[in-house]
Amino acid sequence: MKKSMSLLRKKDVSVMLDAGSHSKLARHLSGIDLVLLGIGAIIGTGIFVLTGTGALYAGPALPVSFIISAIVCALAALCYAEFSSMIPVSGSVYTYTYATLGELIAWIIGWDLLLEYGLAASAVATGWSGYFQSLLAGFGLELPKILTAAPGAVPGETTYFNLPAFAVLMVITLLLSRGIKETKRINNIMVLVKVAVVILFIVVGIWYVEPGNYQPFAPFGVSGILQASAIAFFAYLGFDAVTSAAEEVKDPGRNLPIGILGSLAIVTVLYVIVSAIMVGIVPFKQFEGVDSPVSLALKVAGQDWVAGFVDLGAIVGMTTVILVMTYGLIRLLFAMSRDGLLPAVFSDVDEKTHTPVKATWILGTIAALLAGFVPLGTLAELINIGTLAAFALISVAIIILRKTQPDMKRVFKVPFVPVLPILSVLACFLLMTNLAGFTWIAFFIWTGIGLLIYFGYGRRRSNLHQ
Repeated sequence: MKKSMSLLRKKDVSVMLDAGSHSKLARHLSGIDLVLLGIGAIIGTGIFVLTGTGALYAGPALPVSFIISAIVCALAALCYAEFSSMIPVSGSVYTYTYATLGELIAWIIGWDLLLEYGLAASAVATGWSGYFQSLLAGFGLELPKILTAAPGAVPGETTYFNLPAFAVLMVITLLLSRGIKETKRINNIMVLVKVAVVILFIVVGIWYVEPGNYQPFAPFGVSGILQASAIAFFAYLGFDAVTSAAEEVKDPGRNLPIGILGSLAIVTVLYVIVSAIMVGIVPFKQFEGVDSPVSLALKVAGQDWVAGFVDLGAIVGMTTVILVMTYGLIRLLFAMSRDGLLPAVFSDVDEKTHTPVKATWILGTIAALLAGFVPLGTLAELINIGTLAAFALISVAIIILRKTQPDMKRVFKVPFVPVLPILSVLACFLLMTNLAGFTWIAFFIWTGIGLLIYFGYGRRRSNLHQ
């Protein structure tokens, strides 16, 4: 009984708040910075690449799929906003579940989030490499074939290493090691550039929409729309990474909810409009095998000059996604290490930069090597299932904490509890059921590896155990 209870031990919220208030991390981020950080994390591969894949399932009803995914994310975002305003501490949903559901569940969810942050950074770097090489080709430049992709990534081609993907992650690692103040300036500039490119597509593309392309509207019915929603969900990943910045935010109780909900709202509007214009210009069947669907729509419209800007926007967009996902990964490992569940090297903060420099270089290098040697294009669904599991658990945690600590100060509160959190759980499981069987198998294997590490290392070295 004693051993089983130790797995459910919870961190005292007051202890968490004390740790956050005495954090060595520097507070440089405002509400606007957080909105831009969230947009930087979200707008990238999802809209520039996966919209074409989603159109093959949903047809012209693709905007509906994006709306469904946005609703699922919004329900979870409300829960994130309440928790982040109440416990402004690094670690995102891992930290919140540690206070409500116990250590074992917190470990599992933290381990699952590594899929989202770590693999997403590597996977997006792979997509970035493709756009970058396309841009180089426009200037008549080409890399040696063996350095253009991971081994086995291109059928019929001999490739050994994806040099651009590796290089962009190492540059971002260098930037992150310099500190959050320098990182936010570059992120804000790149976010403004890519939002401008998306708006340019909308302004130009809307004049070339053919109403006939919207018929039939949902050729594969509700099932196709839901399958596309499960894929489109990847396009929204990243807004939760805003909460990883909790200990580097000025007035976190106010600004964290603004960053989470503000970035999600802006991106949802842009996604719905862009996807509606895209399938209105190009018959959805023509997106099969296309890696740059937004550019294709502009080329069909005869606007090649705008398509060039979109390609540039895609490169900038993916760069900010890699930046924020890598940042979220480092701050998540920082929180888990500070709790004693992982080696102390991940929570060692440099006195000069106020940044976990050692963890930054270790994790950044691992992510870069994954991008260089492993073809990660097939892992989008695996990233999705880990994130959906996290969203479901944080929704459960909101209900529990409302019961166990009803008087705790909450700057932001989820309305209609427990109805909205329950709807969030059901919506997450609905999308999870539309993922492939292989994804579930891989997810359970990953979780099993995490449990081995926890029982072999983390449980006995946990600060609560000590």
